[in-house]
This record gives sequence, C-alpha cells and structure tokens, in this order.
Amino acid sequence: MNSLPFPAPKVLAFDVFGTVVDWHSGIAREVQALRPLVDGNAFALAWRAGYQPAMRRVMSGELGWTLIDDLHRLILDGLLAPFGLDDLSEAELQHLNKAWHRLDPWPDVVQGLTRLKSRHMICTLSNGNIGLLADMAKHGGLPWDCILSAEVFRAYKPDPATYLGVAGVFGVAPSEVMLVAAHQDDLAAARACGLQTAYIERPAEFGADQPKDVSPCPANTRHARDFMALADQLGG
Repeated sequence: MNSLPFPAPKVLAFDVFGTVVDWHSGIAREVQALRPLVDGNAFALAWRAGYQPAMRRVMSGELGWTLIDDLHRLILDGLLAPFGLDDLSEAELQHLNKAWHRLDPWPDVVQGLTRLKSRHMICTLSNGNIGLLADMAKHGGLPWDCILSAEVFRAYKPDPATYLGVAGVFGVAPSEVMLVAAHQDDLAAARACGLQTAYIERPAEFGADQPKDVSPCPANTRHARDFMALADQLGG
C-alpha cells in the first residue's frame, strides 16, 4: 500500500451501494417477489447500469438537480417494457423503486462499523439521497454518526465538492478523512482531493456469476477484505 506517511484518519467516509450494502441480491429479490418469472439478475444489472448515464444527464445540465430516488424511477420506467413489467400498478412501481431503501448490508458491515465507530467518526458519502440513506440505515441497523450525501453538496461523486465537503463538515484536513469504497474510480477521485483511501473487496457485488477483480491498487492507503479486516488494520 501507499508508503507515504499519513495521520490516523479522524473521519471514515463510506461509499454505500456495493460497499456497505448488497444491491444486486436485494434488487433481484424484490423484482422477483413481484414477478417470479423475471430474470432478477439481469434486471438488477440493467437497473444499476442506468445509474451513471442518468447522473451524467444531471451533470451535463440536461436535467436539473435530481435526487437519486427520482433518477432510479426514470431508469426503472425505461426497463418496464423490456422486462415485461409495464402492467405493474403505480403503487407497485413506487414500492419497487424504494427497494433501494431496503437493501441489506454485507454480513461483516454492522459489526465492522461498530468497531470502527469506537475510534473514528463514521459517515456515509453516497450519491444516494438522505431519505434513502436514512431508511437504509434503519432497515440494516447501520450505526452512522452522520449521513452525508450528494444531496448535501448538490454534486454527485466524483465531483471534488463531495470529498472536500466531508472535510469541511467535520472541520478537518482532507488528509484526515479516509474514503472507504469498493470502487477504484471513486477512491482515485478522493485521492486527487487529498483524502486517504481504503479499498474493500466485494467480489460478489455484481452477483456470484460475475465476480469482480479485487486486486490491490498500490495507490490506496489501505486494502482490506472487509470492514472487520479494516478495523483490524486501523486498530479498532
């Protein structure tokens, strides 16, 4: 890992989708509860694949500032016909769109966060909106000290305003913040803003049939199998 000297991080800021919660299994399960014949794996991947293009529509100015809940609904509406879901009622669609609020944490998360919280301030740094993240925390028993979101900064990651915003909220230097994420592009953007970074392996993020490459990147400050391993490394 990066051999440069770093202070012990005061704040650990966590990416959420994929890092903290298992979106793939949760979305697949929820759509199949409504329509058992739908390929839940394909549907989950398709819904998630629309995430970055939808955010780019906002970042380009094509759309005004839009909460992730509303972007999720825009993407969902485009998937109804291809997956044979266009007969779902509005109530069913609203319920399905809120599946992102009901995602389960990975098995190591609650205990790992509890350990990390004993020595560090822990917060989210997600493109998910505050209501979504709060519902998710309640559902999964996630012990955040603070919920920070793109909604707070009116900018989506990887805009520097998000990473530097965490340091500003807590009144610390960027180097005293560590972004914890399962996505190397997110971590690279955080490093460019002076944050420390910890990569978490989530090989099954896209489902057991599509394992991710979780090879270490030497530029990261830390590389850990899961949150328990990160707590071991940070002395929590």
